Amino acid sequence: MDSDNEASKQAPAGKEPESAGQVLGVGGLFMASEDPAATAEWYHRVLGMRINDYGGFDFLHAHSAARFPEGARTVFAPFAAAADYFKPSTLPFMLNLIVDDLEAVMARALAAGEEPVQPAENTDYGNFAWLMDPDGRKVELWQPPS
Repeated sequence: MDSDNEASKQAPAGKEPESAGQVLGVGGLFMASEDPAATAEWYHRVLGMRINDYGGFDFLHAHSAARFPEGARTVFAPFAAAADYFKPSTLPFMLNLIVDDLEAVMARALAAGEEPVQPAENTDYGNFAWLMDPDGRKVELWQPPS
């Protein structure tokens, strides 16, 4: 996480809520687009994602859970408004997509004419690469450590 991320400073890590009625995870991410069909086609062509019947993409947890590496998780975190982590995008959020083979995904992206927006990073919590989608959203690709 970025040092501009204030969420980790506000609540004790790992403390479970004590009552029922908990949020279980992200059920969807819906975003405005000037050309939704072109944006969906970009995610299909560049990242290899399968377009569903509604023009979006499904992550079927029952089918993919066995393929997720041990450290994979979904993070929902506010960042400081002045944080530069989303740059070069000017939008107030970015997507982080878990991938199983970052080199293969980036090879597909490069073959589709896309260039990374910053150098790839290899860390102890996984490998990262970044692209920009047609709407100017930064897309962070994350391959958790195996």
